[in-house]
Amino acid sequence: MDEFTFINSIKQQYYRQSSLVKGIGDDAAVFRQSNTDIVTAVDTFVEDVHFKKSTMSAFHIGYRILAANISDLAAMGSTPAFYLVSIVIPKSWTHLEVADIFKGMKKIASYYKMDLIGGDTVSGKEMTISVTVIGYSEKRVRYRSDSKDGDIVFVTGTLGDSQAGYHILTNPANYQEDQYYIARHRMPTPRVEFATGLSKDVRVALNDVSDGIASEAAEIAVASNVSILIHDDKVPVRDSYKQFPEHSQYQWKYFGGEDFELIGTVAKQNWEHIVSLANQLGLRLTSIGEVFLEDNNHVYLKKNNKIKILPKQGYNHLK
Repeated sequence: MDEFTFINSIKQQYYRQSSLVKGIGDDAAVFRQSNTDIVTAVDTFVEDVHFKKSTMSAFHIGYRILAANISDLAAMGSTPAFYLVSIVIPKSWTHLEVADIFKGMKKIASYYKMDLIGGDTVSGKEMTISVTVIGYSEKRVRYRSDSKDGDIVFVTGTLGDSQAGYHILTNPANYQEDQYYIARHRMPTPRVEFATGLSKDVRVALNDVSDGIASEAAEIAVASNVSILIHDDKVPVRDSYKQFPEHSQYQWKYFGGEDFELIGTVAKQNWEHIVSLANQLGLRLTSIGEVFLEDNNHVYLKKNNKIKILPKQGYNHLK
């Protein structure tokens, strides 16, 4: 299969977004939009760094890669619309496997009515996938810098699940709810409906949990020039999460990442608004701490009545 035949095989038969003027088929795509902010993000994923054939099928690789990008848009309060994919294909991958990567992307894209509008395909030594996503914010773009003194710190869902799933896949044994954790690792759910459902009048700082809440909370603290206190006993985990070693539980929920939940801060007077929205969506929402002012911008953890600085030790590609 040559490049052009492959492109035709992954091209959509129809497009969902009415703002699209020209999709795949020219040197560039064209879309037209007015009266809304356009939000864009890009991520690059490399085999054996971000995904492995031993723990994921090609379908799940594609699904999870696009989910990670959609989660970035959710953290900005943006509704996903388009995505572009550039892929480096080594000889060790079959055409069928590569096609399955795009099937995984199309599966999650269909939930959000996203359109694939372009990209690039080249051969190379290792599988590398770069995805660019584009979304619209019709209400209010959410920034990490919007946190203020006295805000409540919250997270959606439960934490540590993705790393628990990876542990199960790489350490075969008998586990409680093993399929739940594996699914959370392979097919995470970006919290788009929650982020886009927030009232434009409510000030919320958001960050998606891709590198662990220690890292994401630190990014909010620095951007907003505040400090954050997290209460360990309030951080939400699955009941069966306690089956894993205590050290692993701690590492995964603070530094593991890849849960693609949202961590954020909101003013106390608006707490009930976001609780109500979460209840409407059937989404777990938990208050885990508070924002305060000091000379430095630290994240602190209160555990067993002791307070210590929570280091920013989430995944860092260039460390």
